Amino acid sequence: MSSLTSAVRLASPLMLWVDLALKTHEMLLSSGSVIQMRTERIAKAGLAPSAADLAEFQLMGDEKLAAAGESGVAMAKQWHSSQVALANRALQQWFQSAGAFFSMAGSITPAQAAVRSDAFMRATARAAGTASQLSGAAVRIARRGLKPIHAAATSNARRLAELRD
Repeated sequence: MSSLTSAVRLASPLMLWVDLALKTHEMLLSSGSVIQMRTERIAKAGLAPSAADLAEFQLMGDEKLAAAGESGVAMAKQWHSSQVALANRALQQWFQSAGAFFSMAGSITPAQAAVRSDAFMRATARAAGTASQLSGAAVRIARRGLKPIHAAATSNARRLAELRD
């Protein structure tokens, strides 16, 4: 993915979804190794965990709560800034294209029908273009939500791997 520039990834909703899938995959792999290392640590600690073990166990819960909270806030901010405005615009354009359709259907002369059908086609194209942007907005929300969880999982995997070695 490093060969793709940020501008190219942000220009295409498909590439945004691919980037999200790759980040999710990386996060899941990191989470798996973190779960394995922490489970081994819990098993080794048994009924008498050391102070370092207790600190690590406390960190597990604290990190999850912090990442979940940060993720929720990031998604809410992104949703508010993009999705609401985009959905409103899509709905307005849909109503405009519906109005243009009924106007075209009520045409009396062929010339009037031609002018109104052109207006209907333009309105419909605008509505379709805006609706297609909803996918890009949705993936941006998901990416914002994944970012803090991905960061916690990958940094834990690196940190715990260093402690293990």
